[in-house]
Amino acid sequence: MGGILFTGGPVWTGLGGPRAGALAVRDGRIVAAGTPAEARAALGAGPYDLVDLAGRMLMPGFHDAHVHPVSGALERLRCDLSDLHDRDAYLRAVAAADPGRPWVTGGGWSMSAFPGGLPRREDLDAAAPGRPVFLPNRDHHSAWVSSAALARAGIDATTPDPPGGRIERDPGGTPTGVLHEAAMDLVTPLLPPDTDEDYDRALTEAQRYLFSLGITGWQDAIVGAYAGSRDQLGTYLRADAAGRLRARVAGALWWERERGAEQLETLTARRALAAGATRFRAGIVKIMQDGVAENFTAAMLEPYVGKGFCGTSNVDPARLKDHVAALDRAGFAVHFHAIGDRAVRECLDAVEAGGTTRRHHIAHLHVVHPADVPRFGALGVTANIQALWATHHEQNDTLCVPFFGPERVSHQYPFAAIARAGGRLAAGSDWPVSTPDPWPAIHVAVHRTEPPGSAESSWPASQTPMLPEQALTLEQALTAYTSGSAYVSHLDDVIGTLTPGKAADLVVLDRDPFAPDTTLHDVRADLVLIDGETVHERGSTTVRTWPDHA
Repeated sequence: MGGILFTGGPVWTGLGGPRAGALAVRDGRIVAAGTPAEARAALGAGPYDLVDLAGRMLMPGFHDAHVHPVSGALERLRCDLSDLHDRDAYLRAVAAADPGRPWVTGGGWSMSAFPGGLPRREDLDAAAPGRPVFLPNRDHHSAWVSSAALARAGIDATTPDPPGGRIERDPGGTPTGVLHEAAMDLVTPLLPPDTDEDYDRALTEAQRYLFSLGITGWQDAIVGAYAGSRDQLGTYLRADAAGRLRARVAGALWWERERGAEQLETLTARRALAAGATRFRAGIVKIMQDGVAENFTAAMLEPYVGKGFCGTSNVDPARLKDHVAALDRAGFAVHFHAIGDRAVRECLDAVEAGGTTRRHHIAHLHVVHPADVPRFGALGVTANIQALWATHHEQNDTLCVPFFGPERVSHQYPFAAIARAGGRLAAGSDWPVSTPDPWPAIHVAVHRTEPPGSAESSWPASQTPMLPEQALTLEQALTAYTSGSAYVSHLDDVIGTLTPGKAADLVVLDRDPFAPDTTLHDVRADLVLIDGETVHERGSTTVRTWPDHA
């Protein structure tokens, strides 16, 4: 592998301070970031390739700190509702679903498309007569199911809600076709099993798609069986062994919430299976402490307005402290899911009681009590943000805000407050819950408004900033999506900044996003490299060899 010299545009190193004017790469590693003369000197006499940035910015590849790539790609390959935005479009897609498959599966519907956020089984019955249908929504905390699916699972008016789940019912008790949280698991054992080949194809497609967005690595936020998805550990290990996995991936092994400390032995054995992999590691455990606010399963300190209850803690808080302490001692970092302010506090309490040595991080953070904001920095807990959600959009404004009350509304997504108090930020997409494209999320992080042209941009309040005092600078947002995310994936010794010695995982953008009046939501990746080798190219980039006769 030879050398590469990038010149002719700004180089954002992620290290703070002025941007560099050139970057030198040799044998897949960064050897210099500085002036063009310094970069040329580091490469020596050549030969090497010259890449003309033509004013575009070069930066570290993005690392998505919370994503579900295999699930996202499977949805893209099946009944994909994620790019559709209304009931009629969803039903047309269901009607057109592959008739050769015994079930209609896929997902990605939005709760805002239905009154109260709740679709009905009768619509699926009409679109796919007699067929069992199981379609998780975008956040994968609820599923829309047909009457045939309910019948096969034996779910009727006499079926009790399972622990940690809820069956939506009409006033007479008859299931209406929506299953929340653990209630989905009444149906998922009946779904046709996906094959290894299905998952291998999905991971390959996910990697291709993420590369096209400038994402060169990620943390898979659930490596295990969940909500109809099978365990992906073997998928990653096969891809790594075959050389098909080019991205750098950290896997968060799934903590089964219905079990307890006895699963630590299994998790340790699963981590050991990945010890010999070159592009995949499994030193993180995912604990989902609550649900989501839209279906009132997010755990809140005070009751939802008009509801009289406070949501659900999936793991008993006292046991959570014991589990986190045991995981910390065993060398695992914990990746928490926490939407509600009580869940956030329970996670912080568990880290405080159980040890702060393993780069624990809390994702989502829809509502955070102000008393807990400074605890992130004090405890060394990273805020793993999904910035795209921090806007006025229909789903949040109609299904969440009315039930929060005025005080809690002011506690939503406090990214800047956490940073000001010394907390570290990482960033991820939660794809397929929302787009994996970093740039719409960066737009929201900086402006706290819906990106122009988004599916939610027609909502009347979409261009009114949500809590503008919580906006980040562009520098902060990029840092969260690069070095901050590399840190929580324990990959910051290899990627995240353009530091000599680190891997040349790079992205050339189609513009300089720091230029005045530049739009952020539609920035594109023109050239993406891993270890100095091109994995995605959009359009043409001028590359020539120096010296010319070499």
